[in-house]
Amino acid sequence: MAPPAYSGAGPRSEVGVTATEAEKVHTLRQNTGSGTHRVVEMIPPQEASVRRREIEDKLKQEEETLSFIRDSLEKSDQLTKNMVSILSSFESRLMKLENSIIPVHKQTENLQRLQENVEKTLSCLDHVISYYHVASDTEKIIREGPTGRLEEYLGSMAKIQKAVEYFQDNSPDSPELNKVKLLFERGKESLESEFRSLMTRHSKVVSPVLILDLISGEEEVEVQEEVPLEHLPEGVLLDVIRISRWLVEYGRNQDFMNVYYQIRSSQLDRSIRGLKEHFRKSTSASGVPYSPAIPTKRKDTPTKKPIKRPGTIRKAQNLLKQYSQHGLDGKKGGSNLIPLEGRDDMLDVETDAYIHCISAFVKLAQSEYQLLMEVIPEHHQKKTFDSLIQDALDGLMLEGDNIVSAARKAIVRHDFSAVLTVFPILRHLKQTKPEFDQVLQGTAASTKNKLPSLITSMETVGAKALEDFADNIKNDPDKEYNMPKDGTVHELTSNAILFLQQLLDFQETAGAMLASQETSSSATSYSSEFSKRLLSTYLCKVLGNLQLNLLSKSKVYEDPALSAIFLHNNYNYILKALEKSELIQLVAVTQKTAECCYREHIEQQIQTYQRSWLKVTDYIAEKNLPVFQPGAKLRDKERQMIKERFKGFNDGLEELCKIQKAWAIPDTEQRDKIRQAQKHIVKETYGAFLHRYGSVPFTKNPEKYIKYQVEQVGDMIDRLFDTSA
Repeated sequence: MAPPAYSGAGPRSEVGVTATEAEKVHTLRQNTGSGTHRVVEMIPPQEASVRRREIEDKLKQEEETLSFIRDSLEKSDQLTKNMVSILSSFESRLMKLENSIIPVHKQTENLQRLQENVEKTLSCLDHVISYYHVASDTEKIIREGPTGRLEEYLGSMAKIQKAVEYFQDNSPDSPELNKVKLLFERGKESLESEFRSLMTRHSKVVSPVLILDLISGEEEVEVQEEVPLEHLPEGVLLDVIRISRWLVEYGRNQDFMNVYYQIRSSQLDRSIRGLKEHFRKSTSASGVPYSPAIPTKRKDTPTKKPIKRPGTIRKAQNLLKQYSQHGLDGKKGGSNLIPLEGRDDMLDVETDAYIHCISAFVKLAQSEYQLLMEVIPEHHQKKTFDSLIQDALDGLMLEGDNIVSAARKAIVRHDFSAVLTVFPILRHLKQTKPEFDQVLQGTAASTKNKLPSLITSMETVGAKALEDFADNIKNDPDKEYNMPKDGTVHELTSNAILFLQQLLDFQETAGAMLASQETSSSATSYSSEFSKRLLSTYLCKVLGNLQLNLLSKSKVYEDPALSAIFLHNNYNYILKALEKSELIQLVAVTQKTAECCYREHIEQQIQTYQRSWLKVTDYIAEKNLPVFQPGAKLRDKERQMIKERFKGFNDGLEELCKIQKAWAIPDTEQRDKIRQAQKHIVKETYGAFLHRYGSVPFTKNPEKYIKYQVEQVGDMIDRLFDTSA
């Protein structure tokens, strides 16, 4: 191919000219006035031929390359045509294959569906046929019962239930339905029977010792493990729970709940009764039931503290014995207080037993509810629990009502020591009421109101006892045969103080009793301070009534001196008892001068007693003695007067000492004080008389009239108020 011709205004550029050759071409321009002249340097011929060959070679190479490209394009076009032809053929064949395969696939799919339907039909047939064999397959298991094989038994019952459901839905007139129904009912009855059997055989009464450990655990100083209550063995409990759930879910039966509460109710009632019997049988000589720790339930065996007992009349009598040792209760035979130890020991045991039974009921009921929550369905728990606790609760309430009834009878008999049993019980009931209310939460209103009703009854009878006691103190008759002949403390005084001492242990309880009878609006929400003031007012009322009655009784004595000794002894006994038992602080809430008043009364009676010696000392008083000159001879009248004075003193001294020796002043301090004061007065008066007339010749037989020396008179007075002298 020839190279393209050159066209253009500029100088031609030769193809293939090297840089060296180009440098040899110079264009010379000369500017003249007429035009431009170009000068070209000519290339040698050899070099031009070489360059031409080179250019021709290159042109040849380019032509070969161009020819190769044309061939390649032609081959590519041919290959493209071939590929299009192949693809068109493949598409045609693929369409033919699809048209052939789709019908085959559909036939295969239909065959698979038919096969699955056949398999399902066969499976359903096997399943249906199995229902016809359920009765024969499970009859032996149902007949033998669930004992020892509960898991297998419940599995068989599940099969029977499914068979019943199948026949009811698909073949209600089938005889097989009646057969499996009967088998199901028999199985359900066996499960109910097994439930009853397990509950009966494994429900055991809680031992009294374990109950005492349980209710006294909160009072222990040492930290100990909680005493567990295992009502049913773990394995048995699991079986009972499974049977219960099955009967509720599948058996549609609630009769087992009645069985449950009847059995557990009996065990709860028997446990509390057993505790009561334990108190009666195992009460020691001190009246404290022993409650040892359970070695198998504790890591170690700590020293068991005696159970804290409520304050009752025994405590007051013990205080009375202490006062007796200090001379507050009179000498032997001096007090008319009737010993009530045997009866009061029995009252204490019964009171303690009832109090601990109340606590035991709360703890056992809490434990029963924990057990019930595992066995009984939630929506039946409250009702079942209400029924479960009724027998035990009714028994406790009935016993409480009996205590109230006995207290009412005791009030009629004026046996107020028996009424005191209400105080510790009422206090304990009030302390336990929050726990009681929590335990009974969710029960019927009639059940919840039983304890508040008993508390109200006890408060009423307690308030009645307090008021009647105060009236009885005021109106106790003045019976001569009931008066202490030695002028010591009267039975009424000791009994009154004995009763009031009890109120120290039950201040809040007694105050609440009195407040409950108030009709003022403030009584509905009375405070502890209000109750305390009411109790203080009551104490002052009783002491005031007692003082009035003692004054009335003192008039029974014909001898004013003995009447004074009687009042002195009683007032002194009251004062010392108030001080020693701290009753004086309670009295001082409303009567701050009570102590001073009693001391004034005591001093007044001492002065009254001392006046009884005037008939002795008046004989030898200086104002009643004859006046004569020293050394002068006595006249007969003067001698006779001196004789009468000596005789009157001697007779009076002997008579008073003989009488007053049989009187009693139990308080050693008061007895010595009265003796010393009287001895000082008499000795001083007699000493002056004897000094003045002892050497006067008023008689030929002076030993007949001067029978006693001054010290002998003092010794005689020192033997006053001493029956053993």
